[in-house]
Amino acid sequence: MSDNSPHSKIPEPALRRLPWYLSYVKLLKKQGHQQVSSTQIAKKINVSATQIAKDLSYVNINGKTRVGYNIEQLIEVLEDFLGFKRMHTAVLFGVGSLGAALLSDSGLEQYGLKIHAGFDVDSSVIGQKINEIPVFHSDEFVIRNKKLKAQIGILTVPPDIAQEVADFMIEGGIQAIWNFTPFRIRVPEHIVLQNTSLYAHLAVIFNRL
Repeated sequence: MSDNSPHSKIPEPALRRLPWYLSYVKLLKKQGHQQVSSTQIAKKINVSATQIAKDLSYVNINGKTRVGYNIEQLIEVLEDFLGFKRMHTAVLFGVGSLGAALLSDSGLEQYGLKIHAGFDVDSSVIGQKINEIPVFHSDEFVIRNKKLKAQIGILTVPPDIAQEVADFMIEGGIQAIWNFTPFRIRVPEHIVLQNTSLYAHLAVIFNRL
């Protein structure tokens, strides 16, 4: 996805590390700390102080020599940069065990993701509510999304229909897909795609064990 905003200039590995820093400085804030240095963060996270300073250079904040960063300000800036302070509307396709678990996870809202509806073809879940989130028949998505205007689609369907459902989501206005299936779907260049394969991560764990 082409984008000329400052966010597009940050390398993806750095972008993935920023939430680690945010999580740690939030912990420091709870403990009553007011300042933190790159060296302090480096001692707790397996990333060099130089790399941390470079990563934070993409964010609109400046640390003071021998003092570090103001924790309150760092949290504010990181949450804003990462998009956690703005609520993003999402829908979910595939209300099986994993899909239902994601619908039940109220913690996602703390990071700016609110799922407004689930979609499935299984009559046993259609018409139900999970964590107050309604589940509709997939055929209703295009019409319902005209009102919801969801930009993010979470994909937790069986892998054999993942591509078909992804195409359908895009037709209905979805601009970014969070794919939890092990199938590597193809999307147009302007669509944001993030793959989170639990099985791939399991394979790494088992192999390293």
